[in-house]
Amino acid sequence: MDKVLKITLVRSPNGRPRKHRETLKGLGLTRTNKTVTLPDTPSVRGMINKVRHLLKVEGEI
Repeated sequence: MDKVLKITLVRSPNGRPRKHRETLKGLGLTRTNKTVTLPDTPSVRGMINKVRHLLKVEGEI
């Protein structure tokens, strides 16, 4: 089975730079406390790294 990451938005994107908000939208995180499960790929990791201060990530990271 492929590795997956469980990502939760724990801080509001309000007042953040536009690129951060767009990155969250790309991850599928539209509301605070929403959780998504995504495959563990380099592109997903790069997006997580960009906004890691707003997220809680569970899985192999």
